[in-house]
Amino acid sequence: MLKESYTVIGVMSGTSLDGVDLAHVHFRVIGAKWQYKILESETISYSDDWLNKLRTAVDFSKKELTQLNKDYTFLLGNIIKDFIRKHKIKNLDAVCSHGHTILHQPQNGYTLQIGNLKEIAQIVGETIVCDFRVQDVKLGGQGAPLVPIGDRILFSDYDYCLNLGGFSNVSFEQEGKRIAFDISPVNTVLNFYANKLGLSYDDKGDIARSGETDMTLLEELDNLSYYQKPYPKSLGFEFVKTIVLPLMESYDLSIEDKMHTFIKHIAKQTAFALPDRSGNMLITGGGAYNTFLLESMQDYLPELELIVPDAKTLEYKEALIFGLLGVLKLRKEINVLSSVTGAKKDHSSGIIFQP
Repeated sequence: MLKESYTVIGVMSGTSLDGVDLAHVHFRVIGAKWQYKILESETISYSDDWLNKLRTAVDFSKKELTQLNKDYTFLLGNIIKDFIRKHKIKNLDAVCSHGHTILHQPQNGYTLQIGNLKEIAQIVGETIVCDFRVQDVKLGGQGAPLVPIGDRILFSDYDYCLNLGGFSNVSFEQEGKRIAFDISPVNTVLNFYANKLGLSYDDKGDIARSGETDMTLLEELDNLSYYQKPYPKSLGFEFVKTIVLPLMESYDLSIEDKMHTFIKHIAKQTAFALPDRSGNMLITGGGAYNTFLLESMQDYLPELELIVPDAKTLEYKEALIFGLLGVLKLRKEINVLSSVTGAKKDHSSGIIFQP
């Protein structure tokens, strides 16, 4: 007999490098209807040393990556352990952790999320469900995005669910199937330019707003081959490092103009990606705080209602859904959709480690 209620911690670290998101969540399922409540939640920022390691790890040797994985597993395990202690959390069913993506090359049958070594269970002292992407890639899928099954189960009231993180991804129902894919880079590029100005990010998009659109750069960005590809498709930091940033850096423009132009690019590609530009769209992730980006998207999508939820859902939706993915794995139920990733079949993904 399957349980009706689960208490877990969902853990997510995204490509925008905001830090480690932790959400203590209570799930309840009655019949096929799932409900959730986010209890405690917190984002633990990375030290400058860790930020530098995670930014440059895409160029690490195999030996360096092995050591990084061990070190990050120790770091992440202790972050989770401290969160449990601080909030006096007891009687957990599991900690459901995504880890941090360093390499994502599904076309080569490879994806690497560090922080998913078995030692994490000993450090935390709890059941750990983790490493959700590898199995999907082995089944011929993109290994991403994984959040859409959570969109279907928890956020079915919305026509579209859009996450604006390091990259943007969208999910929606089409002819009875959940469709989802990465649209474009977002904070991986915007934060790169904010960092050049000595800032962590562009607050409300005010710096970008002060710039102007360079139509030639916008056209070149819009013509990148990724945007013409059919879904399923996904993006990794390699795309930003080898294609997007070299293109943008080839233009002798102010940082303000580059950021302004890139926001117009994000908005345009978001509109281009949607099959129907009416209805409503739930927007989450750090980019939802970028007022200029949302206004630019609304300009391209005048008939679509853009909905930004409460702060906990906005900031911790991905951690929340990885919590759900872990629960579904514990229940041996499907937690990855082949219609989204392109894998050979729907499946129940992740590894379970016991302390």
